[in-house]
Amino acid sequence: MTLTAPATAPPAAPPAPPRRRVRPLRVLLHVFLGLVALGWLLPLALSVYASLRPYDETARLGYFSLPEQLTFGYYEQAWTQAELPRYYLNTLIIVIPGVLVTLLLASFTAFAIARLRIPGRRTLLIVFAAGNLLPPQVLITPLYTLYTMVPLPAWLSDSQSLYDSYVGLILVHVAFQFGFCVFVMANFMRTIPEEINEAALVDGAGVWKRYWRLTLPLCRPVLAALGTLQFTWMYNDFLWALVLMSSGDKLPVTSALNNLRGQFFTDYNLLAAGSLLVALPTLIVFQLLHKQFVAGLTLGSTKG
Repeated sequence: MTLTAPATAPPAAPPAPPRRRVRPLRVLLHVFLGLVALGWLLPLALSVYASLRPYDETARLGYFSLPEQLTFGYYEQAWTQAELPRYYLNTLIIVIPGVLVTLLLASFTAFAIARLRIPGRRTLLIVFAAGNLLPPQVLITPLYTLYTMVPLPAWLSDSQSLYDSYVGLILVHVAFQFGFCVFVMANFMRTIPEEINEAALVDGAGVWKRYWRLTLPLCRPVLAALGTLQFTWMYNDFLWALVLMSSGDKLPVTSALNNLRGQFFTDYNLLAAGSLLVALPTLIVFQLLHKQFVAGLTLGSTKG
């Protein structure tokens, strides 16, 4: 007599995951965001399309028409006619020191507000935040007068004043971006656990070591985010360079587009190609730092 094992039932199939109910508000939100993204991308796509077509073709057929010929000739013409390499260098001379000095001074101040028990630190932070609400246009006349009166040595400025000098343009960028950076960095530093600072204090770390060796390395995401924003804002500036500089060979790259305008006629397809070449460095910087940029914006959004 042989014993047989009882038959086992096949394993039951896993239950199907419940279908998520489509919410009308979520659908409307996605449609709205898609339309906003399309509204931002459409002018850029139209500029790229126009820069690849001859002007006589668009003048004859219109910008919203199928192309008969596509060429990169306008990009080469814009590169040489607008003298972009020289203006790129002028912009880097202004933007790189401006970004570094702004972040360095803002991190000093934010550390003092967030980590040191100084009197009136909350009021000071409110003052920095309120400074961002002041329109820079109302200060054009006082700043212009002040810049012509402040002397500088000849090796810093050919005009021997802050006016028409790289130093003056760097200072105005630092002054106007300083408050925003302090406000963001101080709120970010408050999210760092206080126990880290107290442990370093018990170990005998001074203020400088707590700032440079402990706090600043933890602020890399917000530094990357602010660095990206500051580079973009300073790079795209046209107002202050126009007001506070007069030498054409010192102007930043945003003013190079004026070299593509004729006295009686403007080739807007050529101008579109030049605009895209001018905007290219900001796109490269954002692409290189976009992960740190997003992390810096979201990591300090909550405390604890």
